[in-house]
Amino acid sequence: MKRIITILCMIMLVIMPVSGVHAKADQEQTIEGKAKKIAEFMIQNYGVTSLQYTIMDKGEIILSDAAGFHDKASQKMVGQDTMYGIGSVSKMYVTSAVMMLVDSGKVDLDKPLTTYITDFKMADPRYTEITPRMLMNHSSGLYGTHYGNSMLFDDNDTRNKDELLLKLQTERLKSKPGEYSVYANDGFQLLEILVERMSGQSYSQYVDQFISKPLQLHSTKTPLDTFNRDNLAGAYWPTLQHKMPIENANILGTGGLYSTSEELTQFAEVLMGNRSDILSEASAKSMQSSEYRKGIWVSDEVNSFNYGLGWDAVELAPFSEYGIKALAKGGDTMMYHGILITIPEHDISMAVLSSGGSSIFNQMFASKVLLELLNEQGVIDHIKPDKTFSTPVKKAMPAELENYSGLYGMVGTTLEINIQDGAFTLPGLLGGIIPEQQYVFTGDDYFTSEDGSVKVSFVKESNAKIYVKVQGYLSLPGLGQVAMSSYDYQKLEHNKLDKGTMENWAARNGSKYFALDEKITSIFYLVPSILIKNLQVDLEHGYVNGTRITDENNTENVAEIPVMNGRDAFDLNMMNKQGAEILIQNGQEYISEQAIQPIFGGSSGMTTIPANGQARWYAISGKTAEKTITVESPDQGGYAVYNEQGEVLHFSIATGEKTTKLPQKGFIVFGGNAGDIFRIHVK
Repeated sequence: MKRIITILCMIMLVIMPVSGVHAKADQEQTIEGKAKKIAEFMIQNYGVTSLQYTIMDKGEIILSDAAGFHDKASQKMVGQDTMYGIGSVSKMYVTSAVMMLVDSGKVDLDKPLTTYITDFKMADPRYTEITPRMLMNHSSGLYGTHYGNSMLFDDNDTRNKDELLLKLQTERLKSKPGEYSVYANDGFQLLEILVERMSGQSYSQYVDQFISKPLQLHSTKTPLDTFNRDNLAGAYWPTLQHKMPIENANILGTGGLYSTSEELTQFAEVLMGNRSDILSEASAKSMQSSEYRKGIWVSDEVNSFNYGLGWDAVELAPFSEYGIKALAKGGDTMMYHGILITIPEHDISMAVLSSGGSSIFNQMFASKVLLELLNEQGVIDHIKPDKTFSTPVKKAMPAELENYSGLYGMVGTTLEINIQDGAFTLPGLLGGIIPEQQYVFTGDDYFTSEDGSVKVSFVKESNAKIYVKVQGYLSLPGLGQVAMSSYDYQKLEHNKLDKGTMENWAARNGSKYFALDEKITSIFYLVPSILIKNLQVDLEHGYVNGTRITDENNTENVAEIPVMNGRDAFDLNMMNKQGAEILIQNGQEYISEQAIQPIFGGSSGMTTIPANGQARWYAISGKTAEKTITVESPDQGGYAVYNEQGEVLHFSIATGEKTTKLPQKGFIVFGGNAGDIFRIHVK
């Protein structure tokens, strides 16, 4: 068969007009051809199911295309009317909505937030200093994100937002408002509430009336809107074959909108100041200001993060290396990923949305294509080649740099950095994309990675804290490079514990705690690391999961790290409830593994959701090991199964299947409404 195909191809080459060959080659060299090639490469190599992208130039769409499957089973391809979740790109909509209220004189960005949300209170007196501006530029000092019940399958329950103000009442700030910027999703939930309070409308209604209708956006919706869900791009989980149910990100201001790439570029006209009938040019311009410079920040190296108002970057690399001001906002839900890049001085914007993949991949795709466009238009005279690196040459290290050895931490973890003979090892960075490796001293206070692409130094900031500064370039085949510069770790002090406190926490070391308050419709049941907390106790230094132990049952966050690695901080609080030890983190309860009973060992049984609506967890042990169960669930109920390592093996809400085989050891959880009864049959 292969030989026949080869012969046919040779015949085609003989009879095909030479001009046709040239035409195909010429087409591949166009912006459209280059973009299509990258899109197809991403689908083949970067876990992308489908991709949609649009470029708008001076108010006209000059490129709009898509690739991949809308639905794998039917082989239906995506089109330009296919909708995607846009994740945190949604933050630009709530930021714009607040700026519209500024234009109308209803909001002052620099007045206390309590002026507009009078019932906003925290257990930290500094909360009264928080302003709407600080929410937009991530400098409010809020811990970060209350994720509980935010991402649901086929469920637009608003409890996450409804409970936010109540949960914040018992919480602290991690820094003085305005001291530095670190990514905080909760700030944009508060902006959503502000819009509702000051407009007298629901947030969905406000977006529809003041953004979607004037721009004639027919596919920009929230989970609370009525629209044809079949228009949403199919989403798939890496370890499951089934198409996933509809994902609702019920944190609308933070990341809950759906849209298309074409409609995102239409909205970009507002952000660039081209639609003064919607948002004043002055407000659009103020959103582009270098807000990150107002507080402590990693020094001004080329970077992909430098916050404006809402924007992730207002001096985005690699465009900043050409002297071009580019703005970017990226976003990721569990299923969807997006990026919007605008270049106001040239009136160009590009949006890339995908099912699967990552917003970082989309950003690299958009940056690569936009540079090609700028080069074609003569805005830049050439495209700089990717940076190359060489194996570092180790130099003699000044002895005083050994003083930086010691305990360091970020949110969730601590580590010991031991500088010996001019070298030390760091664990993987950027979620493991940069591997664990040794860094050697190469001069000018820098330690360099084995391939030369990453530099590490130690910086004492104006707040007297010492940080591990990481600068580098992430290179991905076919996509190019992205520049990163951040503070990754903060130097910590030894925390001495008394005997009783040490004994209490020693008993908890390695223990697992299981989420009780998460709805069974939550996508997080596919991500056990969110639902199952594993306590790692560092008794030698007095820390648990990166938090400092304060007494026998409580810890507190100490991470004060600008940019990204100080985000989503937490305290840990232990309590006893009906004989079971309960962990409380960010207002959510988790039950100790020691309090979880084995599931029954007979051929049939039942379990009931308690009156408080919390989930029911059971251990899978010898009597039920490797048996097959069938669960008759109520309409709003479901169950999930995990092995001993905490990996998800089955989630009925995602697959719709009632029957599954149990592992040798593991856990099973049932969730639904209070009083729901599950009937279980074992074979």
